[in-house]
Amino acid sequence: MLPLDDLPEATRDQPLGYRQPKTGYPWRALPRWGRWAAVAGLVMLVALATGSGMAWYRGSSVQGVQPMQGVIAQSGVAPQAGMASTEARNRALQLAPTSRTLLGHRAYAEAPEADLVPLSMNRQIRLRTSAARQFEAMVQAARQDGAQIVPLSGFRSHREQEEIFFGVRAARGQDAQTRAEVSAPPGYSEHHTGYAIDIGDGTQTGTHLSQSFENTRAYRWMDANASRYGFELSFPRNNDQGIAFEPWHWRFTGDIDSLETFYQQDP
Repeated sequence: MLPLDDLPEATRDQPLGYRQPKTGYPWRALPRWGRWAAVAGLVMLVALATGSGMAWYRGSSVQGVQPMQGVIAQSGVAPQAGMASTEARNRALQLAPTSRTLLGHRAYAEAPEADLVPLSMNRQIRLRTSAARQFEAMVQAARQDGAQIVPLSGFRSHREQEEIFFGVRAARGQDAQTRAEVSAPPGYSEHHTGYAIDIGDGTQTGTHLSQSFENTRAYRWMDANASRYGFELSFPRNNDQGIAFEPWHWRFTGDIDSLETFYQQDP
């Protein structure tokens, strides 16, 4: 028999032969078979609730994906079997048309007059301050390497672009789509931004605004070095916009405002 001090205090205080009454949930008073029946019923209720929740979730997910799959189907691209909702959404966003394009060209606002400055080598041509500074540094670097880069056209207003697009189109008898392959409609030209510039080779003026400019020393220098100064070719061959190859047309993307102008996606 254990010493009295080794017994729990609560046991010491009870009379000899005393039994602690059973406590707990009422189901403990049920016979053993009743407890098993109650447990089985509870398991069935949980299973039913889980199944209903999953069915609702799947139904709502399908409803959310259907519009995206519709965009993909309307584009002529067959949606892949088992495509997840996130993948379907991303694909739909890529294929969905945007209201900010016209004949393959994006819409651009005019650059503010306060931020336009004339180029020192041709004061009739203006660019945004940041683009002008980098362009003139680039021209100087090219000259040291024996390449003569000359500016041909910079900022253009909507009114000026209207004359270029519709005037030349009428003179050449072109339809809108054909004209848009080589010139943007007014309101949709990169020249409106003040970040785009057309250039030529000062030693081969016959190649100005022609694809033959690709064969000049000035173009080869630009192709190898323009990115150092924040410039890039706007319309290379086989570009996604369907615009004709323009080796003379470059744009500045060397600061956050210019980068957002050309690459920020519309919501």
